[in-house]
Amino acid sequence: MKPAARVLVRTVPRLRHVAAATPVRPLHSTVTRAANVAPVLGTGPPPEAPSGPVSSAYQRAERRKRQAEMLKAAKEIRSASDRKSSGSSPLKRRFWSDVAVREVDGALQVYLDNRPLRHPHTKEIIRLPPSKTNLASALALEWDVLTSAQEATKQHLIPLTSLVCRALDIEADDNAENTGGPGIRDTIVTTLLRYLDTDSLLCWAPPPGPHDLKNDAGESLRDVQKKTAEETVAYLTTNVWPGVEIKPVLDGHSIMPQAQPEVLREVVRGWISGLDAWEIAGLERAVLAGKSLIAAARLVAEWSEGSVSSGAAETPEPSFGAEEAAKATSLEVDWQTGQWGEVEDTHDVNKEDVRRQLASVVLLVSGTGKA
Repeated sequence: MKPAARVLVRTVPRLRHVAAATPVRPLHSTVTRAANVAPVLGTGPPPEAPSGPVSSAYQRAERRKRQAEMLKAAKEIRSASDRKSSGSSPLKRRFWSDVAVREVDGALQVYLDNRPLRHPHTKEIIRLPPSKTNLASALALEWDVLTSAQEATKQHLIPLTSLVCRALDIEADDNAENTGGPGIRDTIVTTLLRYLDTDSLLCWAPPPGPHDLKNDAGESLRDVQKKTAEETVAYLTTNVWPGVEIKPVLDGHSIMPQAQPEVLREVVRGWISGLDAWEIAGLERAVLAGKSLIAAARLVAEWSEGSVSSGAAETPEPSFGAEEAAKATSLEVDWQTGQWGEVEDTHDVNKEDVRRQLASVVLLVSGTGKA
């Protein structure tokens, strides 16, 4: 044990000598540099001081009104600068002054001054049935609010024109010779039948728990969804698809949707295939807007000027419009936003967009019924 002790005693001074000879650089010895402040390049008045949370619908409306006025002023300034930079560009100006609806050769046409409105792709004149006077007037109004020809190239600014052209494309494809592949109508039927197994009107919330929210009538979300769906299903099974059974695709605590019976699918397939071009185009738009084939079928059946109902009794006056269809297809979203609040410029914009699309379907399929 003594030799080991001698080695330890002799080693300690050497370690101390090495540690003392090693240079140590403090962390705070780095060279300090002054901050390079970027110059302020903003122009215009300073922004307003932040205010408290918006507590009323009136304040929100006033704020949106100010934002709309600012956007309008900015658009005018941008349009003035574009006119200066582009000179006499044909797309920057509106080449028509008046928009009118005229009946020519047994069809309604929209005229931009003396030019008939044409299909943007086929260049064919857009001709509407003489019974669709409301549709023709709405189409003319859509083009009357445009400020330049460039706006006419943007699909979101002419949604009704796009929908009418879709119906005309389906009609032209039906009249064309079969090339061997599936036509537009067959593709639409296949696509819409997929929504039957995931219909938003047939997806019900689980049974309510002790802490779930209920409305003033004491109903839960599931109760409201079930009541709304049963009303629409009763109409369809009486007037449109008599004798069929429509089941909820999502019920209870299940997370996997249940497929509808094959008999129902065949009946619905035959019904969609028998619609005319205007009705099937409207049905397609309504299904894509509300994600519900059940609600879209009732909307088209109630408002169509054709005979799309199979019931023996006379079809009553329409009571299921764009507003009712929008509420039926967005029950869960409205329920959640009523409990937790809505995201501004998201939920409110989507709410109005769904109503706009469903209202365009009503215009497309309705009419006076005159030949």
